[in-house]
Amino acid sequence: MKVLDLECLDGHVFEGWFASEEDFLAQRERAVIECPFCGDASISKRPSAPRLNLGSAASGISQSPEVASVAGVGQALQTAWMTLARRIVEATDDVGEQFAEEARKIHYGEAKERGIRGQASMAETESLLEEGIAVMQLPMPQALKGQLQ
Repeated sequence: MKVLDLECLDGHVFEGWFASEEDFLAQRERAVIECPFCGDASISKRPSAPRLNLGSAASGISQSPEVASVAGVGQALQTAWMTLARRIVEATDDVGEQFAEEARKIHYGEAKERGIRGQASMAETESLLEEGIAVMQLPMPQALKGQLQ
């Protein structure tokens, strides 16, 4: 099993597990690897160094505290975003392309009140807002559209 550090064009960093380097390249060529944060399929492999466990605190290359702190903040933000996105998926009904129609039904009391998510065009979103229907655009990671793990 080969574990690779990957990155999308937006700079989101994530880990991918592949049977081999060839498996990674084949999946990338078919655009089946997507960023779990934004769904971008333009993925590149980041340089990484193998980690060696030598049994004791061996001297080695380490990041400065400033670099480690910035990297830690980025990772913490990505983790927080994925946690929030998972909670939204778990707590809402996916109404797909009927989002605008269903939001109106809920707003005007024609359907039971509940949290929904789905897709709406920019024109539909603007129309909902003009009607006083509170909506928020929130791109959901493609990874959350399947089974949650």
